[in-house]
Amino acid sequence: MPPRRTPRATPVFQPDLMQGQVILVTGGGSGLGLTMSAALCDVGAQVVICGRNPDRLGKAAETLRARGGRAMSLSCDVRNPEQVDELVRKASEACGKIDGLINNAAGNFLCAAEDLSPGGFDAVVKTVLYGSVYATQAVGRHLIARKAAGSVLSILTPYAWTGSAFVLPSACAKAGVLAMTRSLAVEWGVYGIRLNAIAPGPFPTEGAWSRLVPEGAMVEDLVTNRVPMGRVGEHSELGHLAVFLLSDASPYQNGDCVTIDGGSWLSGAGEFSEYTRYDRDRLKVIFQAMRPKKGDGGGSK
Repeated sequence: MPPRRTPRATPVFQPDLMQGQVILVTGGGSGLGLTMSAALCDVGAQVVICGRNPDRLGKAAETLRARGGRAMSLSCDVRNPEQVDELVRKASEACGKIDGLINNAAGNFLCAAEDLSPGGFDAVVKTVLYGSVYATQAVGRHLIARKAAGSVLSILTPYAWTGSAFVLPSACAKAGVLAMTRSLAVEWGVYGIRLNAIAPGPFPTEGAWSRLVPEGAMVEDLVTNRVPMGRVGEHSELGHLAVFLLSDASPYQNGDCVTIDGGSWLSGAGEFSEYTRYDRDRLKVIFQAMRPKKGDGGGSK
């Protein structure tokens, strides 16, 4: 195990860095979305978390408020543009405005491309790509109408530009969100709207890892042997980066995608390409067992 520096336990930013700002977080009820929402609350922002599971959202908002944050939850399926427009309307009415957006709602599963169904492809692409476009447009229109500056942050993945085996829908969708980020960074810069992205590497979350890391032995291949720093990311590290990119700490950062993966994408393209070394029939059985069950609300990365 290589030597490492421990992430700071003390605050990194001033507690009023984003005081008075309202940030909408899609897929904010769990995983990395909840982590980033907590980090925003810690610097004074008010967060509106949304997702498809009202119970999960309500509990997440209560958790944020219990630790001193200002948070509310609203149910929304980002695949539906009418629901997204209604989400922005309700959030802006309740909070007075919206200043920023985190596109974090996502879905993903492992599947050999030859076995991928049209429905499986649509489920991921509509959540990740369509949902990000719908939310970005809705918040962008709100900011433009207010003549207000703002910031949009989208959560990607290092394989957005390399591609990866066994996650074809996600690779296609995340690449599209990266293209959206760069396109609108130019088009909307005149309005004072900044668009950036983060590409996290391995940050363990209960939802994502249950669908993407099948067996204990594979964790060693996927993480320890591929990450030059020899470890997974800690959630606080991602939260600090999200605050930096959304806040006035980085007012000239626009159209960028910041990778936070311990250097793993540089050590080998395709986050799940290591799985090609395993018996394909055995892999398919494992992948099928990991697929989300019908009725599962999905969520964030």
